[in-house]
Amino acid sequence: QLQVVESGGGSVQPGGSLRLACVASAFAISSYDMAWYRQCPGKERELVALSSRFGGAPKYADSVKGRFTISRDNAKKTIYLQMNSLKPEDTAVYYCMADRFHPLWGQGTQVTVSS
Repeated sequence: QLQVVESGGGSVQPGGSLRLACVASAFAISSYDMAWYRQCPGKERELVALSSRFGGAPKYADSVKGRFTISRDNAKKTIYLQMNSLKPEDTAVYYCMADRFHPLWGQGTQVTVSS
């Protein structure tokens, strides 16, 4: 069964760092666009970072540029989201998404940034 599973969420103080991971099962991520989205309470899900299956520079939301980095390890079927200089407004449920023919979503992992 095709699926992606996120991990690495948690609680951190402002200015701290977290690294999220997303592991794929039953497919090779090298053939998929891979992305991280997030959803804050009462708001729509938004794109945070995108890694294209064709390569090239990743794309980031303006709000996370210079702080977050998406990377992929095709051999491990895993993508990562390194989040530095976290802010309270980064608090959200973070979702991994794999897309080739149709989007495949993970269950999400909670990130809370609070002092």
